[in-house]
Amino acid sequence: MNKYYYDLHVHSCLSPCADDDNTPYNLAGMAALTGTNIMALTDHNTCKNCPAFFSAAKSYGVIPVAGMELTTAEEIHVVCLFEELESALAFSDEVDGRRIKIENRVDIFGRQLILGEEDAVLGEEPHLLSNATTISLEEVPAMVKRYGGVCYPAHIDRDSNGIIAVLGTLPETPVFSAVEIRDPEKVEELTERFSLQEKTVVISSDAHYLQDVRDKQNYFLLEDEPYSSALVRRELFKVLRGVK
Repeated sequence: MNKYYYDLHVHSCLSPCADDDNTPYNLAGMAALTGTNIMALTDHNTCKNCPAFFSAAKSYGVIPVAGMELTTAEEIHVVCLFEELESALAFSDEVDGRRIKIENRVDIFGRQLILGEEDAVLGEEPHLLSNATTISLEEVPAMVKRYGGVCYPAHIDRDSNGIIAVLGTLPETPVFSAVEIRDPEKVEELTERFSLQEKTVVISSDAHYLQDVRDKQNYFLLEDEPYSSALVRRELFKVLRGVK
């Protein structure tokens, strides 16, 4: 087993609230610069920049994970991660059919850039990505599982779009094997308060600007022999699923 430093929640310039400098190649470069071994791209309600991110990560020797920060009908944010890029894109297509499509106000929310190889601009998403979908919280785990993924509540320590802030508690259902906490200083308090001892606690940056990407801090011990990025990614998903 070896330590693999991770950040499993970052946004690219496709997310309306993220900076245009958060391109797939810049994010992969920041991962390499900070010593982050595994990084997940999790734009709001879409995975369309994940192909470019996978290409960029390969160039920088970073293990990429395709993901999404899904906004449920209750306006709760859920991190959805997938072992395979193709599965993430298929999930993204299904989510696209469940979005409430409101024209993006670039003057308010910024551009939503879809990028390709070498960060070439392929187009822009015309409809706002950050608003709620019609997918309920109860639906999410089974929906993600159909695509071979894993999901868990995002930034449960935040007042904005966190499951505890919205519902007042961490509900018994649906059952999640993991939770995300943004502030590492709150891990002990929230673990005791909400009995998180049996869950995997993920600490990620939710980076919307390049300066938000943190120096390597948090890691998982993962099996990696014989080494391949696919093996490390598979072992990561075992941890996130709570597989002993």
